[in-house]
Amino acid sequence: MKKIKYTPDAADKLRALKLAIAREYGVDKAKKIIKSITDAVKGLYDYEEKGPEVSKMFDLVSDYRYIFISRNYVFYRIEDKYIRIINFYHEKEDFMWQLFGIDTTPQDAIDYWDE
Repeated sequence: MKKIKYTPDAADKLRALKLAIAREYGVDKAKKIIKSITDAVKGLYDYEEKGPEVSKMFDLVSDYRYIFISRNYVFYRIEDKYIRIINFYHEKEDFMWQLFGIDTTPQDAIDYWDE
């Protein structure tokens, strides 16, 4: 069985998410949400190919997969010995830009805001 490894960025972001939720909604809610995320990640032990391939979903070259839990995308990669958790992104974050440098802003929004 492969081990699950978090990148330093992913581990930091998970801790920051827990703190942000605790400040906004309380410690109990933060524990509940983080547990749902980590339990879903642990579910990759049973079926590592559970998440769809990013390359097939977004037509780009990548070996990443993702799962969606509690309004967060969890990006991971299957390696020889590990299932590596790359990072977490809230559904409102522009993960395409942050992960791949792909701008997903529609042209009409650019025109509207004159950016």
